[in-house]
Amino acid sequence: MHKYRVRPDQKVDLDQYDPDDTRLLPGGKAEAKKKNTAIQDRLDELQELLYANHDRKLLVVLQGMDTSGKDGTIRHVMDGFNASGTRVASFRKPTSEDLDRDYLWRVHREVPAKGEVVVFNRSHYEDVLVVRVHNLVPKPVWQKRYEQIAAFEEMLADEGCIVLKFFLHISKDEQGKRLQDRIDDPAKRWKFQHGDIEERELWNDYRKAYEDALSRTSTEAAPWYIVPANQKWYRNYIVGSVIADALEKLDLKYPHPDLSGIVIK
Repeated sequence: MHKYRVRPDQKVDLDQYDPDDTRLLPGGKAEAKKKNTAIQDRLDELQELLYANHDRKLLVVLQGMDTSGKDGTIRHVMDGFNASGTRVASFRKPTSEDLDRDYLWRVHREVPAKGEVVVFNRSHYEDVLVVRVHNLVPKPVWQKRYEQIAAFEEMLADEGCIVLKFFLHISKDEQGKRLQDRIDDPAKRWKFQHGDIEERELWNDYRKAYEDALSRTSTEAAPWYIVPANQKWYRNYIVGSVIADALEKLDLKYPHPDLSGIVIK
């Protein structure tokens, strides 16, 4: 999966990443179905080991343009996880309470505890994306945030948190199809918001903001992965594989409590 990992200090040009790429699964959707099932089984066991050990923790950050598949990815990754050890945190428009504090305050209180997996549906990166594109704060303010965010994530890593960040990369044409599908399908119509069309008009501005965020905040402690996401089955394969590989590297074992003297009657 290293071909999708952004190296520290790498200058990202999203034109160099094909959102239709499926090269690792030449067998297509049929191959993906088999491999994703196997990956899901691995993830379920690894998450239970993480929870049982109550030592390390995992933070998964999902970012992407509207309709890129954050919700679908969450359903795939967390399917079968122990609910006691998993959480999803979604970051929408800041409240007045949030705005009275530093921009990382609402994020820091949602990071995982020991043994926990937390998935961020959007994240602190909104403060160098939406804030930048909509000119909500002056440029000198959001420019400083790249280093602040990198330092924040390094601190989390130093405290035993695995930080994995995924940019779900779709094409503008694919986004258009998915938005139209939301309008046409009564079961999906509730997802559609008129603001989606307004944000789509800012596609190029968001793309540039993402390129800068990916370039400036991918580190050894908290790497970014640019995930081809036009094909949902391939997106799930890449994200699931990266998470499973990271957890397997921990080489966790089930703890052995002292059972001496215990008799079940």
